Amino acid sequence: MDRLHTVILPVAGLGTRMLPATKVTPKELLPVYDTPLLQFAIDEALAAGARRIILISHPDKPALAEYFEPNDDLERKLADANKADLLDAVRASRLPDGVELSVVMQEEQLGLGHAVLCAAENAEDGPVGVLLPDDLILGAPCLAEMTEAYDPSAMRSLVAAQEVPHQHVSRYGIFDCDDTGAGTVLPAARFVEKPSVQEAPSRLAAVGRYIIDQAIFDVLRNTGRGAGGEIQLTDAIAQLGGIHAFRFSGERHDCGNRDGLVDATLAVQRLRKQVNLRVAAE
Repeated sequence: MDRLHTVILPVAGLGTRMLPATKVTPKELLPVYDTPLLQFAIDEALAAGARRIILISHPDKPALAEYFEPNDDLERKLADANKADLLDAVRASRLPDGVELSVVMQEEQLGLGHAVLCAAENAEDGPVGVLLPDDLILGAPCLAEMTEAYDPSAMRSLVAAQEVPHQHVSRYGIFDCDDTGAGTVLPAARFVEKPSVQEAPSRLAAVGRYIIDQAIFDVLRNTGRGAGGEIQLTDAIAQLGGIHAFRFSGERHDCGNRDGLVDATLAVQRLRKQVNLRVAAE
């Protein structure tokens, strides 16, 4: 597939695991070294070709939409001070021409499946992408890699996958793959949401990137509550069929918890230093 027209960013969660830092600041605007989590997600969506980005937000998080609004006064002060690097960084939050931002409110958090369903009226035709900003994947843009691998004629879903420790399988949706070899794209017989260690069909877990056939919205409308009493996206994907797991090349960091955010910050710091050293050597 050449490009992914619609990308959904579920960002309505209140970030309770990150309190008190998230009492005022949405977790998606917490910095990973020098860049908010939300900006990493937007850059990845754009790299996949997105021309419509849908934020599934919450009324208590107005700062997420405000992040994309220009700040003319700040930009003027930076320009007058000849701080070109900072000016470019501030302007990076603006979406390019031709890319539309929609903000949809999810008043009540009823699961990832419910969040995706909230985007149904705003999505363009064709497969949709779902990107969870908490899952920061450094390296090659994961959603762009998946877009290149997605074949609409043979797949109904493609889900980013990573092997996790056996004792952690109950935290994830787990793939039951016919082949767990070294391939990048693996067909899966089924999906099991947060199984026990004894019931898990593998250690291959779904992480926060999805490309899904447009029919997922109809399936979600009829999907009951599953694990945790929530509408699970993995349950709907399983009903849809045509499941495929995608082994991405990047390095994943779970930024939904304090330690994960610190690890990601250190990783980005190393990357920034490497870039600065290369520039200095040129």
